[in-house]
Amino acid sequence: TMQSSGHRFRDVEHHPLLAENDNYDSSSSEADMAERVWFIRDGCGMVCAIMTWLLVVYADFVVTFVMLLPSKDFWYSVINGVLFNCLAVLALSSHLRTMLTDPGAVPKGNATKEYMDNLQLKPGEVIYKCPKCCSIKPERAHHCSICKRCIRKMDHHCPWVNNCVGEKNQRFFVLFTMYIALISAHALILCGFQFFSCVRGQWTECSDFSPPVTVILMIFLCLEGFLFLTFTAVMFGTQIHSICNDETEIERLKSEKPTWERRLRWEGMKSVFGGQPSLLWINPFAGFRIRRLLLRAKKGGPEFSV
Repeated sequence: TMQSSGHRFRDVEHHPLLAENDNYDSSSSEADMAERVWFIRDGCGMVCAIMTWLLVVYADFVVTFVMLLPSKDFWYSVINGVLFNCLAVLALSSHLRTMLTDPGAVPKGNATKEYMDNLQLKPGEVIYKCPKCCSIKPERAHHCSICKRCIRKMDHHCPWVNNCVGEKNQRFFVLFTMYIALISAHALILCGFQFFSCVRGQWTECSDFSPPVTVILMIFLCLEGFLFLTFTAVMFGTQIHSICNDETEIERLKSEKPTWERRLRWEGMKSVFGGQPSLLWINPFAGFRIRRLLLRAKKGGPEFSV
């Protein structure tokens, strides 16, 4: 513990303070971070993210070309095809928003005397510094060893979205788990109807593929659907429970006693999803600005944050 600008500064691991002449530019912290395209260059996370997309595309292929297009019931094919593909687009859009949204990263190396003076802290007030990314650590922030940043209200790091789930992208992660669970359940229901119709009729007539290929494709889809439905439904329930209790997964696992004022259940939902309940809550495109993205590209292309 050491004195600085009338308040106490505690380093979690007793590392020295970042020197004032270290390479931290206070003018390029929050404002510049908002102009960056967030992307984590983690090999495992990128592989998992690509696998997620490939599995959704595979499910869409089997549903569309193996089960729906060969069907003799026109409206059955149209209604289920439109519904499944809309859910798939919403799921993949939610995945992209989760992966490419800054989860609430604290600027690196902002633990300088100049920055602390700008905080206008009260005399004797204790603040904490993360020794790994040399940043002032806000309350409820945790350091992610993969993102190499402190993340505000970090819930966990998910390799399937190649990003942390934190203060700014938790909503998109919840939508991602919800839509994946819905398309998994829809695919399982369609598989059940398809098996029933094929067994009742002729296997050679219920699909444009040969019976062995049809069976193999549908078995793999059933396995994928069951696994994804189980995983995402549990994750969705866990996330909603955490939001309603105003508690992150890390705080729950560490049994941290809340030093903050807990929000009421409904207030927690409104805080994460934004405003009063509406269809915008389940819209992953809400808040997306194409014009802003184009302006960033004109300024010199996307800048990848790690």
